Amino acid sequence: MLVYIHIPYCDSRCHYCAFNSCVGRFDTRPQYLAVLHRQLTYDLEHTGATLNSVETLFIGGGTPSTVPPELYAPIFETLAPWLTPDAEITVEANPNSATRDWLSGMQSLGVTRVSFGVQSFDADKLRRLGRAHTPRHAIEAIETAHDIGVEHLSLDLIYNVSGDTRELLERDIEQAFALPIDHLSAYELTIESGTPFAATPDIRQNDDALAFFVAESITARGFAHYEISNFGRYQSRHNLGYWELRPYLGIGAGAVGFDGTVRTYPPADIDTYLTDPLRQRTEPLTPDDLRTERIFLGLRSRIGVDAAILTPKQKHRAVMLTEEGKLQEEKGHYFNPNFFLADEIALFLMG
Repeated sequence: MLVYIHIPYCDSRCHYCAFNSCVGRFDTRPQYLAVLHRQLTYDLEHTGATLNSVETLFIGGGTPSTVPPELYAPIFETLAPWLTPDAEITVEANPNSATRDWLSGMQSLGVTRVSFGVQSFDADKLRRLGRAHTPRHAIEAIETAHDIGVEHLSLDLIYNVSGDTRELLERDIEQAFALPIDHLSAYELTIESGTPFAATPDIRQNDDALAFFVAESITARGFAHYEISNFGRYQSRHNLGYWELRPYLGIGAGAVGFDGTVRTYPPADIDTYLTDPLRQRTEPLTPDDLRTERIFLGLRSRIGVDAAILTPKQKHRAVMLTEEGKLQEEKGHYFNPNFFLADEIALFLMG
């Protein structure tokens, strides 16, 4: 069992962000965390979870580092008997709000992994992305997390922003590897409707070669490429659980839960969630839906696709792709050696 907790608060709105978040409204944080705790308690008791069965906890957003550790304390106290002894506990953070006190407070609650939203170490690029931090903020926050003993550290980078060059991205990657990280996520900029960038789509450049360049530059430094956007000496167990379609609780406004066959959606609107966090919309998934998701997720990660779930027609196509060298077969599983072709291969498999 995995648990995801969504914190919607942000101190500024990044120009590319399409996640469920809001700027300000910090006065509602105590109430939000109390209501979130109510949903967590209910879901743990009504979804088949057992003590010592929660293997990973991921607190995402939004910006979790805008919420003080003391407001998280009841959540960690409630979760304690449900967590496995070696549970991976991740929290996302922005460099400008992840102070030493905040990092120390979260570590004392049990956090074992911090994922920093860095995006770039280039000051001009950060401004164009609408980020609130500077390159120095990012460097200092990651070094501070390491100094206080956080076990696993990750950072995000974004590429294919207008003006990106190999030289700029190489500098970003070089700076990232100068820091004590064991994981790195590299995302291609996408333009989502409803974001500030939707009005200026030219901010995204179309350079497919940069994706390969970024991946090769990261793997050349010793990080395994284990999902289309993720690399590391350490591979996030929470991420892998999603790609394996394992059950997870989705706690908070705009979170998503999954019990293996049904997705659940708490209210996305904060005010609605504060009023009734237990009112959830459900989405049953058919066997065909689940097979499609396993194919797409498996081919874009090291998980692969179990041949046993494929239809006869899909197996025939998988054999064709294996003979052409576009898939690799091992012990009844098909693996994709080029994650950047994952969607095209998946679409061909499904005919």
